[in-house]
Amino acid sequence: MKIKWAFFTVLTAFFVLTINSNAVAVNTRDIDAVLKKGVIDDQDKKIIDDFLTKAVLELVKTKDFTSIAKLRSVILSRKSTQSQYAQQFSESAYRHIQAGFAQAQTLRPQERKTNVTISLLILIDGLEDLRLADLALGMLKDKNMVIRYWAVHCLTIPAIVQQLNSVATSNPELATTITEQLKEVVQTSKPEIIVHTARFAANINIPEGEELLLQVADERIKRYADWTVTYEFYDIIILKLLESKIPLSSQSMGAPAPTTSLSKPAIARRFAQLYSYVIQRYIKGNNVLNATQKQYLASVMIEIEEKCISRLLGLSRPQVTIRRTIERINLIALSDEHNKLLGDETSTGQLPSKLGFDYSTTPNSSKRTAPIPLPEKPQKPAANN
Repeated sequence: MKIKWAFFTVLTAFFVLTINSNAVAVNTRDIDAVLKKGVIDDQDKKIIDDFLTKAVLELVKTKDFTSIAKLRSVILSRKSTQSQYAQQFSESAYRHIQAGFAQAQTLRPQERKTNVTISLLILIDGLEDLRLADLALGMLKDKNMVIRYWAVHCLTIPAIVQQLNSVATSNPELATTITEQLKEVVQTSKPEIIVHTARFAANINIPEGEELLLQVADERIKRYADWTVTYEFYDIIILKLLESKIPLSSQSMGAPAPTTSLSKPAIARRFAQLYSYVIQRYIKGNNVLNATQKQYLASVMIEIEEKCISRLLGLSRPQVTIRRTIERINLIALSDEHNKLLGDETSTGQLPSKLGFDYSTTPNSSKRTAPIPLPEKPQKPAANN
């Protein structure tokens, strides 16, 4: 099933066209000659800098989306892993993209300013260079969700996470800075942004990453609780990321282990509560949710049951009980399966028993054996006469 993208994805599509890089205004003859060299000198470094000066300036000046994509393709195709070349390319790219952002702030109208800023962020994203991270950091809190999306994307793609992890032991400061700043935008960001943040949190090798993942889960849980959640389909990704951090005590010593969590009960509790809210929303919202929302929720329930619940319970084959209740449109059976799996007021569920967690405490300080109930959907206030 295809996800219905949010409002800004249409705009973004104009910037990420895959097209031929021929016939652009920037001359590439000299830079292409330098690319072939195994060792470069100062003159070659100047050629690299001149190329990026002209290419980035042209990118800022160009208004046509197709030409912008061509220019980006030209720049990205001139990257190299040769150490001298890569170092100069990175330094020049940083300097000229930074200047491009400054120039974008002077542009009018606002749409033109926004488009140039997004285009430069997409260029950073494609360069996959950790040394350019600072240029995106300052835009994580931008009120424009397209700009924020690309700033987050620049900093959370696998190539950047890999580079951060490779230096995390000796120099964790940048990874920590990015993680802490991502924490500050979770509450005000759209689901498309949240899901990239969650992936980053699950894969970055610093303790703050787990804190960020818990925060993402808490935010999704909160949005379910107040009935403001959107794009429930994304919770497949978030639940799978949470599940990947839960180690199993029965796991074979010879089998590859998931990335283990420093706080197994906290992760397991969020996984169970979020999954519970998915099921409860489907049941309680059966008469008020639209067909797309119910389809999203059904997809989450089925995928997580088969791919995550089965592993966590140590089953030899995928569990399909929830799938069958949905196919039969049997909400009572679905509620019973929810209680059996996750727990109710009278008994601990299979998952808490297996993983050794509870749902925190009740007002009288006893341990909860059941997930927190999903409140009823708030009624819209009556219109004034």
